Amino acid sequence: MKKILSLLLVVVMCLGVVSMAACDAVVQKTDEPETTELSATAEPETTEPELPATEPETTEPEPSTTEPEIPTMDVDIPSDIKVGLICLHDENDPYDSSFIRTLLLTKAMLGLLDEQVMIRTGVGENSDCYTTAVELADAGCDIVFADSFGHEPYMIAAAKARPNTQFCHVSGTRAHTEGVANYHNAYPAIYEGRYLTGVVAGYKLNQMIADGEITAEQAVVGYVGAFAYAEVLSGLTAFYLGIRSVCPSATMKVRFTGSWYDPSSEQQVARALIENDHCVLLSQHTECLTVPAVCESLGVPNVAYNVNTVAVCPDTFLVASVANWAAYYLYCILSVVEGEEIVTDWCGGIADGAVMITDLNESLLPAGTAEAVAAVGARLIDGSLHVFDTSAFTVNGSAVTTYLADVDDDGTFTSETEVISDGCFHESVYRSAPYFDLDIDGIEYLNRAY
Repeated sequence: MKKILSLLLVVVMCLGVVSMAACDAVVQKTDEPETTELSATAEPETTEPELPATEPETTEPEPSTTEPEIPTMDVDIPSDIKVGLICLHDENDPYDSSFIRTLLLTKAMLGLLDEQVMIRTGVGENSDCYTTAVELADAGCDIVFADSFGHEPYMIAAAKARPNTQFCHVSGTRAHTEGVANYHNAYPAIYEGRYLTGVVAGYKLNQMIADGEITAEQAVVGYVGAFAYAEVLSGLTAFYLGIRSVCPSATMKVRFTGSWYDPSSEQQVARALIENDHCVLLSQHTECLTVPAVCESLGVPNVAYNVNTVAVCPDTFLVASVANWAAYYLYCILSVVEGEEIVTDWCGGIADGAVMITDLNESLLPAGTAEAVAAVGARLIDGSLHVFDTSAFTVNGSAVTTYLADVDDDGTFTSETEVISDGCFHESVYRSAPYFDLDIDGIEYLNRAY
């Protein structure tokens, strides 16, 4: 596996530039495909969640598309190796775009031919996913990836139906309990990137306080979240802890939209956080670019997600955290080539090149911010700093010394796994998908209907 690790280092160097381009089109929601029924012999045991209706169109910024020349790797990939990717939306969605772009980057770096990479977009969280996954397997794909949470039951069904193909599902929760040898889950330790961008935001707040723009008590950060469950709560909490590590007076207010992609709701929520809740800096965990656009129009500093918007938001963009899926693609592809098993649950972080932050917009930040953030990143890598160190937060005024999390997803929402030890909440250790869902002091949730 040493070859894999060395390749990941090269991917990180290359993607460090590619990720700056992020999405290359104005984001528009497309209609979902019609549902086709699964065969009776392969129907998943769980019912898929309903997908949101088509969202209204909105005008959003179009990030830069400049990309560097991609170097190829000196690695022998058999010509019959094929890789498939299933996306809920397409390249116009920043989330799906991150998967598509990094797979195309991986393709170029490994010297794969066009016929060795098959990408299917607009595949709903329904039986279409099963049909598409099986079709990709039957077309010769050795590995099939899927990028949306709701794809999981259909990917499991496909894995059972095609045991000679590896099925790798992002953000899923059932691989470690399902017992299907060729089914795997993956999720990056994006909370590390969130923490680092929080540190950047904290330095910006300190600058605003020092310059007399706000008082220490007015260092209120707004956060636009999709849903009030662990994937979002883990990230926003990490972001806040990063902020408070350098700006201890900071507080956070959170509003949820109830959708991963709803430009209209995101616009309303972002404006409410700024105009009604008096937030002086915003970030988000949703999939479109409305929040950066609102921040730019109102002159409010913004920490983006998965996208560098500095070209179109030069006066407000500070930094963004980015998931580098090329790290997982390389790991899986080279594992198959070398005849090694893919781990059941994969979680890569900054040290693995799976999580990154974009270049800082240093023109808007105090001198020394980049160096300070680099030092924090080095501590995350060497293990001397833990994002969810329990000495850094309280819940209802008290320290948290024990916590049972719902790690084994059996549909009953039963908390069964102790996740605190040695003074840390160990996120993404017992499964890759986040399970941090504590409501820590300093964060105010203004709506919890989702």
